[in-house]
Amino acid sequence: MNLSDWIEKQAGFTPDKPAIRFEGGAITYGSLATRIEAAAWALKHELGVLPGDRVAHLGLNSPEMLVLMFACARMGAIFAPLNWRLAPPEHAFILGHSGASVLIANSEFIGHVKAIGTIVDDMPLASIGAPADGWQDWNVLIDNAQSHDESGGTYDDPVLLVYTSGTTGRPKGALLTQANLFWNAVNSIHMHDMTGDDHVLTTIPLFHVGGMNIQTLPCLHAGGTVTLHARFDPGETLAAIERDKPDLTVLVPAQMSALIAQPGWETADLSSLRVVTTGSMIVPVPLIENLHERGLPVIQIYGSTETAPVVVYQKRADAEGRIGSTGRAGLHSEIRLVDKEFIDVPAGTRGEILIRGPQVMREYWGDPQATAEILRDGWYYSGDIGHLDEEGWLYIDERKKDVIISGGENIYPAELEAMLEECEDITEAAVVARPDEQWGEIPVAVIVPREAGIMDREAVLALFGSRIARFKHPKEVLFLDALPRNVMGKVQKYLLREIVAGKTPA
Repeated sequence: MNLSDWIEKQAGFTPDKPAIRFEGGAITYGSLATRIEAAAWALKHELGVLPGDRVAHLGLNSPEMLVLMFACARMGAIFAPLNWRLAPPEHAFILGHSGASVLIANSEFIGHVKAIGTIVDDMPLASIGAPADGWQDWNVLIDNAQSHDESGGTYDDPVLLVYTSGTTGRPKGALLTQANLFWNAVNSIHMHDMTGDDHVLTTIPLFHVGGMNIQTLPCLHAGGTVTLHARFDPGETLAAIERDKPDLTVLVPAQMSALIAQPGWETADLSSLRVVTTGSMIVPVPLIENLHERGLPVIQIYGSTETAPVVVYQKRADAEGRIGSTGRAGLHSEIRLVDKEFIDVPAGTRGEILIRGPQVMREYWGDPQATAEILRDGWYYSGDIGHLDEEGWLYIDERKKDVIISGGENIYPAELEAMLEECEDITEAAVVARPDEQWGEIPVAVIVPREAGIMDREAVLALFGSRIARFKHPKEVLFLDALPRNVMGKVQKYLLREIVAGKTPA
């Protein structure tokens, strides 16, 4: 068996039920099952994809992303969705590191692919939409597919390769198996009390495990309906809630803030939503309270790309009484909180969060050293700090100490600092987070110039150019005479965070 059996079997029970709604149209479970089978055939016979090969995709949310994921599962290949917000050099690294054998892109990204460079020169390219020279038309490949059954994947096979920026400045590819996604779906279904009657609104990018796995795939496993938006637009999201009447959705804090700022927020009919799920960072309590005032129960989730991500969560009954907690260990999850000697800490004491469960990734692709550092004795070492109360409810005190979470996107300072250190006019550099009402956090570059006055804000920001995604660029620059360091010479970033926040360091 493999993940595509979810759709095939749902099609057997309810072939005419809408599985995916997108841009005014609907794809039934029967049609979705047929398209997945055709896509698996086209991948193998038209694009030369074999079991274990990586199939890269570049584009906004679309039903075809889900078709490709299930088709890869069906034939035992690996789906590698690319973050469309990244710059061409970043995509070039991921395509090279993953060893992708084919790239399928939405037609509006063809120009972007040309800028990626030689890595795509010998790679089969297929376009969803009008193709350019040298590109095959994905829809034509699907339409011409034969009826041969290419089902050969199993739950033991890897199926999803998601790249997340690493603390060393290079992205790492978290490799998730079909079994990881199955057990993640079981946790999510328990978390949301999900059934085939549910209707999920997905606005988070599917290249994130949050968009793909918190509700979207679990809803399809349960036989429900997913309304998919190509990208998040606060006005359209608010209108869709009123018009389409979903009962479940995921909103990261930046999305919540954007909806609250909409002119129609106070009067919109939000009554169809029985719960809103949030996570990705420490969620400001006022945001949750604002949604509660509009009659929207908000439940939290804790996890990461490496955990598929559903590990710790609240249920609907916990929404009002457990504000601030991310919940309890899920139905198929274990957690421990340990000190620096890896000894379990008592309730109320901070410790690093360790995770074990069948949804934890298999490995970092092509990086055994990083895998060994983070997966030890069957436990995933998150690097996050939290504490448990006496009843076992988890509270996150600090996310991974250097990561900046801005608008739901992870930004790792090491990647930015490496670019700053290339500049001869910079003696020292560090990047830290500053709280921001709209984005949650923004990156701030702290610079020690080679000599006073040699650089200004614009000169520093110009160093990033088109090398990395725009959302990663520092929003502010602060110049200092020296970076604060401890007796071992390590930069004290907690002091820098206080400085950039306008506080007086303790």
